[in-house]
Amino acid sequence: MFSIIIPTFNNINYLKICLNSIEKNSSFDHEIIIHINEGIDGTFEFVKNNNYIFTYSKKNEGVCVAFNKAVKKSTKKHIVLGHDDMYFCPNWDTVFFEEIKKLPTDKDFFISGTMVQPFKSYINLNCGTSFKDFDEKKLLNEVNSIDFNDFQGTHWQPSLISKKTWDTVGGFSEEFSPGLGSDPDFNMKLWKLGVRLFKGLSKSRVYHFSSISLRKKTWNNGSKTFLKKWGITIKFFKKHYLRTDQIFDGELSDPVKSLKYYFDLLICKIKLFFTV
Repeated sequence: MFSIIIPTFNNINYLKICLNSIEKNSSFDHEIIIHINEGIDGTFEFVKNNNYIFTYSKKNEGVCVAFNKAVKKSTKKHIVLGHDDMYFCPNWDTVFFEEIKKLPTDKDFFISGTMVQPFKSYINLNCGTSFKDFDEKKLLNEVNSIDFNDFQGTHWQPSLISKKTWDTVGGFSEEFSPGLGSDPDFNMKLWKLGVRLFKGLSKSRVYHFSSISLRKKTWNNGSKTFLKKWGITIKFFKKHYLRTDQIFDGELSDPVKSLKYYFDLLICKIKLFFTV
């Protein structure tokens, strides 16, 4: 069905939970491809010994390089971008499949699931903040009882796009390595391609352990890189283009050139002028 791409950086305990959830909670058979950054905690041996498809970086190269390398191994028509600190809930892939069945075969799109997190988020449900206190039973019993709407302007993982679309825009821009700002940049490249369907699916859910990998890295200034590349801020793009987090009401259209739009654009230009 899908090629599921999972970057991992010395997170073997979370990776095992992630892979187990995919194998247990998926309705279809998928191709799993893992990119190992370092893997000195036993990850390399675990992945190799269990015959997973993988790519490898001896040193941590971040998620942009990881996704780009791993996707090259993909053999499926559609790819799912995920992370090693995500637990894929039951029927996550059925919801994805039913959504793309509605679309024309040549349609470019960006679709995501919805994150369930142990703090204020899209869906707030505390089932543990680490692998040590993860309450899988509570999650499975309660996750589908929480109402939530499909939403506009998603730029989160887990995300689903066609391999053709990925290849057309060239994957993630590695000037955002190790990763901050790479998601909205990827969406901007999709927007420039003409994509207007950026839909978050409320019924496709993953439990997210609060960016475990992010805590390990020295991160880049993605906001600055985005501003210099596109001439607008990430906040402006999400507000006026993607309409991020509004209830989904159909495909997006070009931004409304209101007084507020021009005022916010002026703020972007002032910030750009003073950006070194």
